[in-house]
Amino acid sequence: MGDERFERYLKSFEEDVPVSIRLNPQKATGMEVIDGEQVPWCQNGYYLKQRPNFTMDPLFHAGSYYVQEAASMFLDEALRQIYTAEPTLLCKYALDLCAAPGGKSTLLRAALPEDCVLYSNEPIRNRASILLENVTKWGYKNHIVTNAYPKDYRKSKMKFDLILCDVPCSGEGMFRKDEATIREWSPQNVEKCWQLQREIVNDAWACLNDGGLLIYSTCTFNTKENEENIRWILETFDDAKVIPIETKPEWNITGSLLEGFNEPVYRFIPGITRGEGLFMCALSKQGRSLRVQASKPKGSGLEALGFTGSSLERPTGQVELTYQQAIAYLRGEALVLPAEAPRGIIEVTFMGHALGQVKNIGSRANNLYPKPWRIKTTHIPNEYEPILQQI
Repeated sequence: MGDERFERYLKSFEEDVPVSIRLNPQKATGMEVIDGEQVPWCQNGYYLKQRPNFTMDPLFHAGSYYVQEAASMFLDEALRQIYTAEPTLLCKYALDLCAAPGGKSTLLRAALPEDCVLYSNEPIRNRASILLENVTKWGYKNHIVTNAYPKDYRKSKMKFDLILCDVPCSGEGMFRKDEATIREWSPQNVEKCWQLQREIVNDAWACLNDGGLLIYSTCTFNTKENEENIRWILETFDDAKVIPIETKPEWNITGSLLEGFNEPVYRFIPGITRGEGLFMCALSKQGRSLRVQASKPKGSGLEALGFTGSSLERPTGQVELTYQQAIAYLRGEALVLPAEAPRGIIEVTFMGHALGQVKNIGSRANNLYPKPWRIKTTHIPNEYEPILQQI
C-alpha cells in the first residue's frame, strides 16, 4: 500500500462502515431507495445513510434487493464495459465457481442476458443451502445452484463463456467489517489460500471456452493471493490476456500495472475507496477469436440443488398482507385471510412483492414458507421503516 495509503486504511477503522444494497431489476421496478446515494460503478447499487434492520423488512426477504458490500459491485461495471466493447462476445453459459452466499451470483444473473444459463456453485454443503435460498429469492430463470468442487466441473467437460472465480481468501479486506477475520488470519492461512486459489483457477481455465472471460477476485490485500496469482496465470496459460477496465479518478480505485507484464489490476482499499477491500482482474482466453460460439454443457452428473423461479404449486389466488402479517408469515406463523380469499394455494405479497405461499383452508392459512428461511426473533415492530418506496 505504501505509508500514506496504509495510514488512510488504519484511519478507516475509526469511521462508520458504509452500508449498501443492490436493487433487483425485475422486482424493484418503479421503486427507489429512500435517501439513497448511487454506487458509481453499479447502476443498481445504492449507499444507505445508516444500517437499518434488514431482517424486519419483508422486501428484503422477497428478494427486491440484496445487501451487498459496495466494492463487490464493481463486477457490474467490469461486465458492462467488456461486453459493450465486444458486442459479438457471446455469453450463453456462465459459471460462478465459489458463489456462496450469493452476492456476486445475483449481480451476475441481473447483468447477463436473460437467455444466458448461470450455474452458481458452492462446494460446502451448508453454504450451498444459503446460496440456494438467496438465488431462489432473487427469482430469475435460467439459474442453477450446484454443490460440487471445481475439479468436478473440470471432470464434467462442461464449457462456459464466462467464469467468475471469487476465490476463498485470507479475508484481509474484511478486517474493518468483521473482527472474526482478524482472529482467523495467519501467515500459514495465506500460504494455504494462494495454493488453493491456483488449483481453482487451473480447473476453471479448463472449463473456459476459447474467447471466454474469467474474472478473478479476492477480498484480501496481500500480493501472494492477488498480483502473484495473476502473474502465475499469465505465465502458466499462454492464451491468457488481461482485459483493462476503465475507472474514473473520483472513484478512488487503486489501479496498478502488474510488474513485468504492464497489465492492469484493481484494488479497493477502505479509507480510500468507499467500500471494503477487493482485488479484481479480468482475463480472456485468447483462442481462435473473441467471436466464438457458445457450447452447451453436456450431461455432467453434477448435483443440481435447485432452479429459481419455480413455485411450490400453482397458486389459485393472491392476497396482500399488512406489515404485521408479513412479519408473522416470515416467522412461520399461520395466517387468517379475508373471507373472500379463495381456498387452496395462495401467494401472499407485501407492497405487491411476492413473499411465498400459504394453503388456505378457510379458518386459517397454513404457512408454506421454508423452515430454514424463517425469522427467528419473536419481536414484531409496531411500525414499518421502509427502505424502498414507490416512485
